[in-house]
Amino acid sequence: MLKYGYYYLTFTIMSTHDKEVFDAIAGEAIRQRDGLELIPSENYVSKAVLEANGSIMTNKYSEGYPGRRYYGGQEYTDVVERLAIERVCKLFNCKFANVQPHSGAPANLAVYAALLEPGDTVMGMDLSHGGHLTHGHPMTLPAKIYKFVTYKMKDPETGEIDYDDMLRVAKVEKPKLIIAGFSAYPRTLDYKKFVDIAKEVGAITMADMAHIAGLIAAKALRNPFDDGFDIITSTTHKTLRGPRGGIILTRESEEIAKKIDKAIFPGIQGGPHMHTIAAKAVAFGEAMTPAYQEYAQQVLRNAKAMEKVFKDNNVRMIGGGTDNHLILADVFGSLGVTGKESQAVLDEVGITLNMNSIAGDTRKPLDPSGIRFGTPAITTRGFKEADCAQVAELLLETLKNKDNTEKKEEIKQKIKALASKFPIPESFV
Repeated sequence: MLKYGYYYLTFTIMSTHDKEVFDAIAGEAIRQRDGLELIPSENYVSKAVLEANGSIMTNKYSEGYPGRRYYGGQEYTDVVERLAIERVCKLFNCKFANVQPHSGAPANLAVYAALLEPGDTVMGMDLSHGGHLTHGHPMTLPAKIYKFVTYKMKDPETGEIDYDDMLRVAKVEKPKLIIAGFSAYPRTLDYKKFVDIAKEVGAITMADMAHIAGLIAAKALRNPFDDGFDIITSTTHKTLRGPRGGIILTRESEEIAKKIDKAIFPGIQGGPHMHTIAAKAVAFGEAMTPAYQEYAQQVLRNAKAMEKVFKDNNVRMIGGGTDNHLILADVFGSLGVTGKESQAVLDEVGITLNMNSIAGDTRKPLDPSGIRFGTPAITTRGFKEADCAQVAELLLETLKNKDNTEKKEEIKQKIKALASKFPIPESFV
């Protein structure tokens, strides 16, 4: 048994049976152990979630839903799926949940398939202003089936959404579905205004909360259901600290929930991944604890600490800062370093984040002006405000010394020391 990273790799069979795969897994564990993960859509899972995700539940085919399967031998699969549904409904204060989506994109696709006809209009956030690919990017399958119209920020310096223009466009285009949600937006959405606009044009409301679902579950951020949203979709592997997967939640409409169930199975998926659903149930259980609520609040405090460092160094942030877990910084405009180059040089010192386009970006998506980073993963490791401020300082110091090999090695050792000081925990409760 070898200890790599934050857990013991007990793959005694794999280490000899398939050494190439074992070595890759071991290498990734060491990378996670020795570096700092700032990609805001990534996190660490507990040993309990890992055990469930790697369990013998992977052997079982369970097409259908609890009590309504197409195969026998479902006594225990029904138990874990019902637990997952019960727990996630309690976390988000809703009546119905589908826990079978394999990830966030299929969850969104299933909602479209359940509620829309080909050619129907959908309104979502513009990708260049922080939206997600599945909200209408022309290269995606939904964009080839439905008509997408967008809303944007009124002012990228403040991050405020242009709700007046959103209403104007909605009145003209008559969307059947209005989506609130994002992939790279650091401010707070006014869910009540979304609902009011939807009511005026007769649209259904869906909140894609993949990034901030855990913060909502912990009541650190507002729940869209409290303002009357019909549906929430999310991944389970970001702030929720669960396995890679998706969920679809319905506030109260049984009619909508039934349509969504049919859209998942037999609509776009076959048998659910029961090992993943078991791991989701474990993660949802962890998210119901007081420790998780404190974690979510610390994520926000840590993001504010990093925001202050960037402000003090006169680095432009889209939206002027952050209200959630992520920051989107214009490093090209502020430091003369492209997003692509920033990502690469930070990888060298052990800081992982991602290049990202910004509103009004004049550079190409594969070499944009911005970087996107956040605090969920390092907060899981136990980082507090002062630690996150230090990470932000080291991040900027690296970019300012991108061609200084000696300085980068010095920073790399500081990053490694920080990672060693805050080992990834095996248990969160």
